[in-house]
Amino acid sequence: MFNPKLLIKRISDWFSTDISSRARIIIIVVLALFSIGSLVAAYLINDYFENDPRACGACHVHDEANVAWSKSVHHGVNCHECHHSTKLDQMKQVFAFAVLGHNKVSPRHGEVIVPWKTCFGCHWEKNEKEPNAPSIAGSRYHAKHVFMEKIECTKCHGYRTHQFSLEERFCLTCHKDREVHGTGMEKLACLNCHTDRTKDLKPGIKKCLYCHGAEKYRKELLADKTIDTTHFAPDEKTIKKAIKIDRPENGPMQFNCYECHKPHKASRPDWGNCLSCHKNILSIGKHKLHIQDTGMECKQCHKPHVWTVTDAQAKKTCVECHEYRAPKAFLSR
Repeated sequence: MFNPKLLIKRISDWFSTDISSRARIIIIVVLALFSIGSLVAAYLINDYFENDPRACGACHVHDEANVAWSKSVHHGVNCHECHHSTKLDQMKQVFAFAVLGHNKVSPRHGEVIVPWKTCFGCHWEKNEKEPNAPSIAGSRYHAKHVFMEKIECTKCHGYRTHQFSLEERFCLTCHKDREVHGTGMEKLACLNCHTDRTKDLKPGIKKCLYCHGAEKYRKELLADKTIDTTHFAPDEKTIKKAIKIDRPENGPMQFNCYECHKPHKASRPDWGNCLSCHKNILSIGKHKLHIQDTGMECKQCHKPHVWTVTDAQAKKTCVECHEYRAPKAFLSR
């Protein structure tokens, strides 16, 4: 029966009696050099497989992935900074590749290869290795989708291998009932309108005025440098094409534009929209006569986005059908 203690004793006896002192020194030096060399080799091999992106190409057929990675914003980040696996898992994969063949290596398609906590190591927390990584700490988009909806980062930022920027209308992958935008807006990026400045991510007044208002609104929103303007700001052609509106900052209606305009419907506001809020207006003054009996639209008298009918406007509008009458007279029965 094998006895390790007896073996060690025999080697010790041989080492102390059967060889010279000079030989002992040579053997010790050789063993020491061999041990040091083995440790250095082990370190270099481990460092290569753990920190050198080229090591990934030794086993994985990742030509497209490597090319995409080399051109991406993460080209300076090693594969292993994002892709983690245990030593046991690595050994299993190496064994399967070397002994069973590459077609026996378990694919990871559909798995969460990079969990959200890994992404947050740079994009939420501060990381000395990546000081310039964009922070999402103040983004309501990510608060809603990651924390509230429990969606993995790679669901949106990894659907194309190593291409991390979203396509302009990627949101429709999940929000399938939002395929139609308002007339003339069908091809716009979702984030041309939706913004993380608002709690519900819906467009605020100023976001609509980015295209439909004066230059001051564009300058103000661009200065904030939020995701919707830094990555998906409407181009100059879109801004130029958009109808410019005169919306007084002290006007009577200060609610959001989408209360009247329905961006996901190919229709414009009509008097039915007005009546949804002004439910009793038909019983006031001559509104019933003009709207129901005559078939006029509210905006024929009320200038859109201003709405208050001034005496000067009445002199231009009323005389199109009849002699001038003061706005106050219109409201009296």
